[in-house]
Amino acid sequence: MAKIVPLFSSSRGNSYYIQGDSSAILVDAGRNCKQIENALSFSGADIERIRAVFITHEHSDHISALNVLLKRYRFPVFATQGTLEELLSKNLIPAGIGVNVIEDTAGIGDFVVRRVETSHDARESCGYFITTPDHRKVSIVTDTGFLTDDAKAAIGMSHCAVVESNHDIDMLRMGGYPYILKKRILSDRGHLSNEACSASLPSFVDAGLTRIILAHLSQENNMPDIAMGAAVASLGKAGMIEGRDYLIDVAAPESFGKSVVF
Repeated sequence: MAKIVPLFSSSRGNSYYIQGDSSAILVDAGRNCKQIENALSFSGADIERIRAVFITHEHSDHISALNVLLKRYRFPVFATQGTLEELLSKNLIPAGIGVNVIEDTAGIGDFVVRRVETSHDARESCGYFITTPDHRKVSIVTDTGFLTDDAKAAIGMSHCAVVESNHDIDMLRMGGYPYILKKRILSDRGHLSNEACSASLPSFVDAGLTRIILAHLSQENNMPDIAMGAAVASLGKAGMIEGRDYLIDVAAPESFGKSVVF
């Protein structure tokens, strides 16, 4: 049985635990080590099952726990060359830790993990397409200004997908963020809006995606009901019915113990 636990999902911190049979991997390590330990424990997820940590990019809400986590548990780290160079330059990877460049696909235990191209204002960001030991497939695609062809292909091949639905465009434009920050978020190297996310979902469900997790919602420029409403409306217009054709969740900013089996 494969499952994913969104431990944290917001601009304040992001981390996902993916488990298959007796082993697991962690994608990103935002917040701090104690918070990740507590979220794993609260969710019934076993940190001793983790075989590696995969990092999407070097922004602080994805790596703030990394140094302490690696010192404590000695997990190997996987990321793109550019991301690893950023982490090493900031002394975020302790000496003696296994450092692995993921150029395309990596095997860790019985997991197979492929990097997925994203578009973000980081050194060399990516998402991940993960095949679990029981051959279930999950994609994690957040922190991207648009869905690349690579990301679309990965999500379309997934049983479950974590897809960014960061902001409502009107809320962002009318909100209190400085103009330069609004411009960054709305750019092709920023974050995916509710509108862009929801417009893409019917094609993914048509391709076979059945479990959707909307993620990385802005706590200033979005609301779970708005993101969910946009997604369900878009799928409904395509004739797709929640509970029959797909199941959908919104990842909470902090884990409440909810896991998604896929």
